[in-house]
This record gives sequence, C-alpha cells and structure tokens, in this order.
Amino acid sequence: MSLKIALAQTNFLVGHIAANVEAIIAAALTARDDLQAELVVFPELSIIGYPAEDLLLRADFIAAANNAIYQVAERVSGIAVVIGFPELDGDQLYNSAVVLHQGAVLARYRKQALPNYGVFDEQRYFQAGHSPCVFEFNGTFIGLTICEDVWRDGIIEATRAAGAELVLTLNASPYHAGKVRQREAVVCGHVKAAGIPLVYVNQVGGQDELIFDGASFVADAQGEVVFRAAEFAEQLSVVDFIGGQPQAAACTEPYPEVVSEYHALVLGVRDYVRKNGFQGAILGLSGGIDSALVLALAVDALGADKVEAVLMPSRYTHDMSNTDAVLEAEALGVKYHSIPIEPAVQAFTGMLAEVFSGTAKDATEENIQARCRGVVLMAMSNKQGKLLLTTGNKSEMSVGYATLYGDMAGGFAPIKDVPKLLVYQLANYRNSVSPVIPERVITRPPSAELAPDQKDEDSLPPYEVLDPILERYVELDQAAEDIIAAGFRREDVARAISLVDRNEYKRRQSPPGIKITGRAFGRDRRYPITSGYRG
Repeated sequence: MSLKIALAQTNFLVGHIAANVEAIIAAALTARDDLQAELVVFPELSIIGYPAEDLLLRADFIAAANNAIYQVAERVSGIAVVIGFPELDGDQLYNSAVVLHQGAVLARYRKQALPNYGVFDEQRYFQAGHSPCVFEFNGTFIGLTICEDVWRDGIIEATRAAGAELVLTLNASPYHAGKVRQREAVVCGHVKAAGIPLVYVNQVGGQDELIFDGASFVADAQGEVVFRAAEFAEQLSVVDFIGGQPQAAACTEPYPEVVSEYHALVLGVRDYVRKNGFQGAILGLSGGIDSALVLALAVDALGADKVEAVLMPSRYTHDMSNTDAVLEAEALGVKYHSIPIEPAVQAFTGMLAEVFSGTAKDATEENIQARCRGVVLMAMSNKQGKLLLTTGNKSEMSVGYATLYGDMAGGFAPIKDVPKLLVYQLANYRNSVSPVIPERVITRPPSAELAPDQKDEDSLPPYEVLDPILERYVELDQAAEDIIAAGFRREDVARAISLVDRNEYKRRQSPPGIKITGRAFGRDRRYPITSGYRG
C-alpha cells in the first residue's frame, strides 16, 4: 500500500482570502499533475494567513473564510486537500483543519492546544477542541493535529490511540535563531514516544515582525527526519509512504545560525515591502556598521534598483565615514545622494536661540541633528513611495541610544532585534559572500558622530559587556543580583537596567522590526511605560 503526500510550504498574505484561495488551488493542482500526489497538506490557518490577530473578531471576515472552504472544494478534484481555517460553529470560533476530497468534506479537526505565550494570543480568539481526528484515505488511517498540539505531551499519542497510522500537522511556527533544531527535537521526541510517522508542514514568509521559516519535514516512526524542505523559501514537495512508512527523500541541511539569521532578515524586509505595496526602500547611510548592514539586507531583499541611500553629513561627520558610505553604495550598485544637514541644523538652532539662551549644550543639540536627518528621509520616502528603513539595533533600542523622530523615524526596523555584536557577525557573513561593506566600517569604534570625537563607549559600557547583560535582563528576565552573580560589574548592570526601564516609551514609538531572537521587543515583551517597579 502506498500514498504520495505533498507538503505545500507556502507564503500567504494575512487577510487576503481570495489570493490565498487561488494560491491553494494552484499548488494543489500542481501537486496533483506534476508530482502525482494523492493528498496535499497546507499550513495552519492557510485560508486567512497567520496571525490574523483582531481580524478574527470581524464577523464578515470569518464568514468569508468559511465560505472559501467550499470554493476550494468545488474547484479541486483528483487530490485530497488539507487546509487550515477559522471554523465558526454557532458563536464559537475554532482554529481548525479540514480535509476536502472530490467536492466534499472528508474530515474536520479542531486544535486542542492553544498557545498563549510569547508572540501567541490564541486564547483571545479561539475555543479549544477536545477530541482527536482520524480519517481513512486510500486505505490509510490518518490523524490531524495543528502546531502547538505536537509540542504538548499526549496529543500525538492520543491520535495514535484513536487509530491513526500516520499524523499530519499543519503549522505556523515562527522563527528565532536555533528554531529548526529546537522544533525537530521536541516534535521528533513525541513522534518516537508514540511510534508513528509524522508530516510537519510549516508556513514560510514575513508577517510584520514575525518570520516563518518553512523547514517543513517528515519524521519516521523512530523519530528520525527523513525529509526536510528548504528554509525561508516556498517549496512544494512530495514524500512517498509505502506500507505506512515514509521513504527517505532529499533533506536540506539547516543553515548555520548566523547565516539563518541573515536569510530571515532578508525575507522579512522583502515581504514587508512587497506585501505592503511599497515601491522600494530608502535609508540613511552614515558610514557606520548598522546602516551598512541594513543597506546590504535591503539590496539582497529587493534588488539594487529598488533601494536608495542618502548620506547626510554634519560638521561632526568624519571624511572616512562619507568615503566608506560611498564605497558601499557603489559596491552594491545603489543610487545614492549626499545632502548635508548643516543648513537645517543652523536654521533650527537659530530659531531656538532665544529660548535656549543661558543653557549649556547637551543632548538636545545632538538630537536636533538626528531629527534634521529624519525630516530629509521621511520627505524622500513620502515623495517616492519607498519605505524608510531605520538602522537602529537591539542594543540601542534596549538602552534608548536613539533619537525619537530622528534616527528612529521610519516605517520598518530590520535590525531592531539584532544585538550590536551580532551586527558585526552578520556583516562579516555578508562580506564572505561578496565584499560589500568596507573593512574599516567593521573595525573602527562605533560612533553616532553627533559631537566631536564621539564614541558609543563614552556613554555606554563596551558592547562585549552590554550585550550579555541585556540578553540576561531583556530575554531571560534575570534579576540584577543574578546578573551580577554571573560576573558582571554592579555599576554596569545597574546602568543597563536603568536605561532599559526608562526607555520603554521610546520603544513603543519605534517602527516594527524583525524578530530573530528568543524574545523581541513588541508583542514578545510587553512592559508598562509607567511603572514604579525597580528590580
């Protein structure tokens, strides 16, 4: 007895039900005609894309999603189709999967384990199902599960106990560094314990700050991966099951961690620009490491013809910064402009001279420079319909080392979740592919260049010290005393924590950015702006 199962690792647009239906139908027919598949599996909530957030509270949206199931059933024959959708039953909404075959509904399943941690809010929208689902298809008894189900103890085992000979699981599992190995270790552990093969189909693509990495896989009953799809790319694949066991197929090796992070960032920029209808991207290119990395990401995501760079030197900008910025722009083949900001700075300081009279220069004057740059960039973005990319990294966002309405101005923040030390690793990786970032940009001390001979370390601990402290406090929720006990100086820990806590208001006003770490600012880490707690 044999069965050909296709894995449709697809990139959906959240909320665009009509487009998603067309993509499902096209992939199903290709799986039938080109791959001779008998059954094709799509990701979780594939009819609407994931996560649809409060669109799920709209009655018209849910009605359209439920009607779309019948459109697929009417237009696809000769192959069974397994898709995810928000199932409305009375006044209850479920995260469900449906099996369509020959114009009819062969089976339905309601997700039992609703995640409500990290980036997930499923209990806000859905009711949990309570029963396994097993259906017969071409002589094989097949069980259905959805995403979190296969991370929890007992659900795969209960599905097998209900008679399943193999399990299909529909997923929208978001990416962070190391997720492929973590995901496979957990799921394959449950598969081995249950002694049943499993087909794991994951969504791919960028959705606001989330990246879905694909890397769909098939595991045999011993918990060994016998097929793995590519990361960060759409892919339609087929795996043969003979006698209920999956046959080994091509296994794409996961990327090394830094390479995987780079690809995630590229995909995030590409999909945010493409799905939101921008004409391309624009950014300020300072000659520093952060903007250099963002320019490389933008070009790799969109192509050089869709990206523009703007040099905005001030009186404090070193000649080598301008030189290095031009060298990178030319290496990447992008159009660039040089617009000095001194006339705008002089205009603003002149306007404010009377009200600033009798006060010493401080960060205010530095911020005026950054805000002049923000005005220039936003004007060009508006005029050209290009998305303004901000260039701040996670270390800066953590401690507020960024100017509201200045370098934080923009529509999308590609490296918002990239700590400074990782910025250097990503830049070195990109240069290993082709040398586009001047070596001096990577090796010189970082500086905002808003004051004479300014360096980041004038006001912050060295990043080799700061980044590990921030990881422990922001991502791992460690208390100050625990961080100090790990070997960090008390004054460095106290300063870093104070800066993180004081700058929540800035982060709330920053653009969305791509999540690549275990815990990013935004939906992943939600702290009050106004708080009296001092840990």
